[in-house]
Amino acid sequence: MMKLRLGIHTWRIAVVACTVCCLSVAAAQVWAQEDKAATTPEKTSEKPKDKLDLPPLPADAHTDQTMQLNGKTLHYTVTVGALPVRNTDGKEVGQVVATAYTMEGKDRPVTFALNGGPGAASVYLNLGAIGPKHLQAGNEGDSPSDPAVLKDNPGTWLDFTDLVFIDPVGTGFSRSLVPEAEAKKLFYSTEPDIEYLSRVIYDWLVKNGRLESRKYLVGESYGGFRGPRVAYFLQSQLGVAMNGVVLVSPYLNPTIERDGDLSPLPWMVTLPSITAANLERQKKLTPQAMQDVISYTMGEYATTLIKGRSDQAATDRMIQKVTEMTGLDPTFVKYSGGRLETDAYLREVYREQGKLGSVYDSNVTSFDPFPFAPEQRANDPILAAMIAPMTTAMVNFVTETVGWKVDARYNALSYEVNRLWDRDAALRTGSVPQLRQAVAADPKLRVMIVHGWNDLSCPFMGSILTVDQMPVMGDPTRVSVHEYPGGHMFYTRESSRAELRKDVMEMYSKH
Repeated sequence: MMKLRLGIHTWRIAVVACTVCCLSVAAAQVWAQEDKAATTPEKTSEKPKDKLDLPPLPADAHTDQTMQLNGKTLHYTVTVGALPVRNTDGKEVGQVVATAYTMEGKDRPVTFALNGGPGAASVYLNLGAIGPKHLQAGNEGDSPSDPAVLKDNPGTWLDFTDLVFIDPVGTGFSRSLVPEAEAKKLFYSTEPDIEYLSRVIYDWLVKNGRLESRKYLVGESYGGFRGPRVAYFLQSQLGVAMNGVVLVSPYLNPTIERDGDLSPLPWMVTLPSITAANLERQKKLTPQAMQDVISYTMGEYATTLIKGRSDQAATDRMIQKVTEMTGLDPTFVKYSGGRLETDAYLREVYREQGKLGSVYDSNVTSFDPFPFAPEQRANDPILAAMIAPMTTAMVNFVTETVGWKVDARYNALSYEVNRLWDRDAALRTGSVPQLRQAVAADPKLRVMIVHGWNDLSCPFMGSILTVDQMPVMGDPTRVSVHEYPGGHMFYTRESSRAELRKDVMEMYSKH
């Protein structure tokens, strides 16, 4: 799922976490040792633990399932189990839980799926988008207390590829086996994250005898940041080449959002998605309408912003045009200078109704419990509505349907992982260099970048601008951008999920 929007501007606060006062384990140990020293003449200090005392995870569990898809019955096996993560000394330092859906058949490809956050489990791609089961959640009117009922997914990819959903350490049931300080170094920064997840993919392929299968990778949001880096690391360091990569609403090129005082790029990225939401409210959203929006954004809008105060007449025309495109209050657009900042827009668009728009799809709303606060204090409407049903559905599926009986908490979206994450320089540069290198090194590699028009978390216009600046490197269709009605999780809409399935099937058929 999503890039979890926490912290500084890059992550745009979605929730203010509560601070819980508690005694740390370290402090408790110190006090206990001091008490013991007062009563024991000769005390020997204990060596600090380098591994957490956690109950063991169960052995792999399997179950056979069937589903109906386009008039055919699919027979498939679900496997849930853990893969070890080891440090350079060979010590097991973590365990990554994967959920795999496989079918009998010769030459079936295998697709690995990662969500984002950092801190999101793969349940959103699994039960929301491409797995054989689907949970209705994340659309306007959906409630977190709705029954978490799984149904066969007509948008699944399972008929043309096996699917392996990977939960990074700290998400789902995956876990670190070492204390927090070491876990931060091993798991919660850019390069270690890419390296251990790439090794998990390699280990799954070896364990299941699938190294010779065609291999694909799908990553959503921060998983879309991971995608090119994992593909390139597998290709260049582990000797495993991906046949294709699908980047869903990717956090791909954060450099494009910088320097909005001088550069038109940050405002060019947000305007089309805000306009798409308005067109959808008017029932006028079409591919041609959006092409007109893109053309205006890359033409007159960009040049007017660059001119600034040197051409006031052009600025006045631009502000009038932006007001018409977005349906926003003319005064708000005027005093924004036609430059629409995301957080301000999400509070303004439904202010008269006392509601907030979601950064993941501004046409999904919830009531604002703090309407007079200077900044948004409530959780994002979509996050608030999706976490509970996704958690319930996945835990029931894993423990009851598959029978993987685990004694642990399930983290569909871990704020703790996000808090611990190192926002290092590599993260801030994005993954475009690795995308370019992976495509250049393999003339058969194909990459699909897919977005929902309404997404303001990772707007589609950023990917269009990024790909347009890449060299062609042979076939110009090898790296393509596709857009669909909806937001960051556009696949929550059945029609968009069906279109995604069709486009991905076409890409897979080219190998």
